[in-house]
Amino acid sequence: MYYVNQNVKNLKRVFDQNSRKEYLRLDLNENPGGISQEFIDKVLAEVSPKFLAEYPETLEFSEKLADYLNTDKEHICLVNGSAEGIRYIIEAFTEPGGKIVGVTPTYAMFEVYSEMYGRNYIPVTYTSEMKMSTERIISKLDKDVQLLILVNPNNPVGNTYTEEEFQEIFAKARELEITILVDEAYHYFYPNTFIQYAINNRHVLVTRTFSKLFSMAGARLGYVVGCPEEIELVQKLCTPHNVNAFAELFAQKIIETPGMIDELIEKHNSGREYLKKNLSDLGYEYEGDAGNFIFIKPKTDADVLVENMKQEGILIKSYDGIGKFGKCLRVTTGEKKYMKMFLKTLLKLDVI
Repeated sequence: MYYVNQNVKNLKRVFDQNSRKEYLRLDLNENPGGISQEFIDKVLAEVSPKFLAEYPETLEFSEKLADYLNTDKEHICLVNGSAEGIRYIIEAFTEPGGKIVGVTPTYAMFEVYSEMYGRNYIPVTYTSEMKMSTERIISKLDKDVQLLILVNPNNPVGNTYTEEEFQEIFAKARELEITILVDEAYHYFYPNTFIQYAINNRHVLVTRTFSKLFSMAGARLGYVVGCPEEIELVQKLCTPHNVNAFAELFAQKIIETPGMIDELIEKHNSGREYLKKNLSDLGYEYEGDAGNFIFIKPKTDADVLVENMKQEGILIKSYDGIGKFGKCLRVTTGEKKYMKMFLKTLLKLDVI
């Protein structure tokens, strides 16, 4: 008989069909400047008809990435953007009706995948001051929880977890036999990482992406790190040749180019600090400890500002229910010249 999966039918999804190419894109946490054209041209010079005609091979890049992470390839599964890895972790380590705990607001796909697979997503909400304590998370954990999702730093709030906080959560999760997924999509904007927990322990997995600092959102490449036994389970869910050769080539060249990652970090951090200082000097309230995004409480209506910014060639987002801020702006941070463009336009439009 004909059949339609009701979990899929009832999913609420938003698909981006807008043309964004001619705008300054500060709405999806991409690097607005990207990597240099000179670097792109140099990498593309290695592309041949043979390169394009062959199915992508992953061994060389997996070994290079493992060396970069100070581990071995058995601890890594390459995925088509970290969102794919998140999906497979939920599918592999939870069951229909199983409980998944995660903070909210956060990356929407955690809840989307939970609903898609018929899991029960248990949200942990922030305080009105947009803070998240370990006690608040641990209070939601019990023996029926199968997966705990932490995002470090968390998008869109920007909060992070200290080593002491993670150890407290990790101990409770082990006691209750709960798998932990730590999404580190924004790792390079906050250097404290929990990847060693995933390398050295069962039931901890870390997802990362090349979309953010590495400026490769258009190429779709990420990876999952964990113990070999659990990485093998994630790999079994992957489609054949799930990562493309262009993405692997660019990622490997970025990793191998001396000083390139440090330069990308420095450019971002300089621009972010410039924006924060000027917002403070101008009397704006903002929130976001880490990441390449920031919440800003505008003086006028956030939704109207988003539309007016678009007319000026700049894309940003509005968020509602953000603690004491209520409705506010969420803006991608980046290189100083782009922050100057945003700030100039904000001051022009956000006038009472």
